[in-house]
Parts: sequence; structure tokens; C-alpha cells
Amino acid sequence: MGKQQILIYSVYVILPIILLAKAKLAGKGEFNDAFSLEQVKAFQGFLALCIMLHHIGQKTCASWLFPKTRIVHGLDLFVPIGYLFVSFFLFFNGYGAYKSFHTKQNYLKGFVKKRILPVVLSLYTTTVIFFIVRLLVGEKMDLQGALLYLTSIKLCNPNTWYVIVLPFFYLAFYLAFKFIKKDSFAVTAVFGFVAAYMLLGTSIDHNSYLIRGEWWWNCVHLFPIGILFAKYEHKIIPHIQKHYYIYLIASVALLYPLYRYSVFAQDFFSYYGENFFAPDKVMRRRLTLISQMLVSTDFVLVCLLPGMKVKIGNKFLKFMGTITLEFYLIHGLFVELCDHTFDGGVPSPFTIKNVFLYVLVVFALGVPSAVLLKKLHALILGVGKNKKNASDKNAQKAS
Repeated sequence: MGKQQILIYSVYVILPIILLAKAKLAGKGEFNDAFSLEQVKAFQGFLALCIMLHHIGQKTCASWLFPKTRIVHGLDLFVPIGYLFVSFFLFFNGYGAYKSFHTKQNYLKGFVKKRILPVVLSLYTTTVIFFIVRLLVGEKMDLQGALLYLTSIKLCNPNTWYVIVLPFFYLAFYLAFKFIKKDSFAVTAVFGFVAAYMLLGTSIDHNSYLIRGEWWWNCVHLFPIGILFAKYEHKIIPHIQKHYYIYLIASVALLYPLYRYSVFAQDFFSYYGENFFAPDKVMRRRLTLISQMLVSTDFVLVCLLPGMKVKIGNKFLKFMGTITLEFYLIHGLFVELCDHTFDGGVPSPFTIKNVFLYVLVVFALGVPSAVLLKKLHALILGVGKNKKNASDKNAQKAS
């Protein structure tokens, strides 16, 4: 490895600095609100950077890359754990929906427009952007291929599985809490929907269309777990605070063994069911899934428990927290443009072999693109206009 490639290892120093800059430690016997919107958004901004490194790692040092001579080590840690980062988002998707339902008046009124439509819009705006770029870089497609891309039945933007499944989970939440009056039954209904989705996912072979592989369902259980946590938060938080260090030490100590067990399960049972021909392939997937459910749940705890003592939230993380969804969706465009091939097809036009430079370019182009994308979504949804109208009405009332 050349000296220039060694620079990529600096991310393991840079990331902790980004996370902990201006962090504040709670006093003895005191606890920070790890579930505050400010803290959660800041941490999600940090995880967005980790997801970017995960995607670049898949392009530079994943074991499946060919030829092997193109592998440049450095981001190896990030390659297999992308689903762990997303698990935190799914937990708070469920947590936030439940908390808002019980704290905001008429929360379900306009739920589809406020919660579901922005996610669907994000899916299709980035799909169109990727579609145009695919044509510009020379990808050949017939009418059927174009329609599959534009409908996202075949992923035009390869990183959109999250924004495809999330609207369905939100819709399940909406229908459950709108039509089921008993709260515990509504929570159970959402659990049932997500469980059914996971059972469906494990019964489908890896393919080119929807539910392509385990990353579509190996951490989605955190959505209903987030709901359940929110429901019993008034009991859970005091209990954790009372035995804080026991839970902290246990969750941190278990993380690596659980991760190693998940790796063992993938090797021994296999999501691929011995290339789909084993008669027990579905059972193999579900046994492997259980191992990843355990480690992803523990990962969320390992993220949350330190946050009860350490308050994060420097200006950079706060900023990243405002563009998390857009950055998640658009940074992959530059990952593909700077790779060897564009999403496994035609050669990429701007291949960058130096991994550290690759990371810098993707970040430098991804952030302003995410800001512009957020502005576009706000314009389409009329967010700014609605805020202005609300301000005008408040001003009139005040006068």
C-alpha cells in the first residue's frame, strides 16, 4: 500500500473528533436526555457519514470485488455493518411516530402528507436524477428497462431500499392507530405487519427487483421496537438510570460477541441457502436473521446509553442532522461516478483510485447536493410557504 492510501486510516481519528467535539458530560447522578430531537438528529448526522463510508468501503475493499488487485484496504470495518447504522434510524422512526401520536393534537390528520409523502418524494426525485445520469454515462436500456428504473421496481438509485420500505411501515402505523382504539392492540398490529414483511423477505431469493437481499429486512424490527420503547419509556428510562452502569457495560461487552455470532451464522447457515438450492434455505435465512436482529438491537443500545451521559451536538453535526435523508440518498450518485463502474454497468467517468480522496470528493459533492435536494423538496411540498402563512396568521392574532 502506498503512502497516499494510508491516509484513509485517518477516518478512524477524524470520526471520533467529529462526534465528540463540544460534547458535554453530565454530572454525577445526572443524566442527559438521549432521546431529545436535538441529540438524535445530531447522531443521525454522524451516522450518515458512517453510511457514506460503508458504501465507499463496498466499492474499495469488499471481499467480493474483482479483480482482487483493485482492493484497497482501509474502510474494511464499515463494509459489513451498514445495516447497524440504519437500525438506529428505524428505531427512531418508530419511536418518533408513537411519541408524536400521543403528544401532538390530531397527529394522524395529515399524517400521509407530513410523514409518508416527503419520503416517497425523496425516492422519486433521486430516482429521476440517477436515471438521467445513467443515460449520460452511456447505460443502454430499452423501454421496459427504463420503466422498471423510473418506477423503482428495479432500483435506479441503488441505496433506496430504506425509503421504499419506510412508507409502508408508516402506513401500517397510521392505519393501526387510526382504526384500532386500544393502544396495545395497535402496537401489536404494527409488530405483526413488520414480522409478516420479514417472513416474506426471508422467503424470497436474492434478485434484481424489490426485496433484493437481507439488507431489506435484517434490521426493520427496530421500527416496532422503537414504538414499544416509546410506549413504556416512563418505566424503562428510570429503570435504566437506576442500574445504568450495569446496562452500559453489558451492552458494550455483548456487542462484539453478538457481531461475531452474526458472522458465524451467515457463514454456517447462509442467507443464500447454498445458492438457493438447499431445501431448508428459508429456515437458514431466518436463523441468520435472528443473529443480526440481536446485534442490531444491541447496537442501538450502545448508541443510546452513552448518550444518556454525553450530550453531543456541535454545529457540524447539527447541520448534518438537517440533511440526513437527502445526504443518504444523493451521496451514492458520487460514489458510483467515482467508482470503477456505475452500479455494476458501464465504466464510471471519474474513477478515483485514492480512497481518501474518493471520500473527500463524495462528501464535498454530496453535502451541497443534499442541501439543494432539500430545498427542492421544500419547494415542491410548499414547506416554506406553509411556514410563512403560519407566521402571518400568528402576526395577525398578535395584532
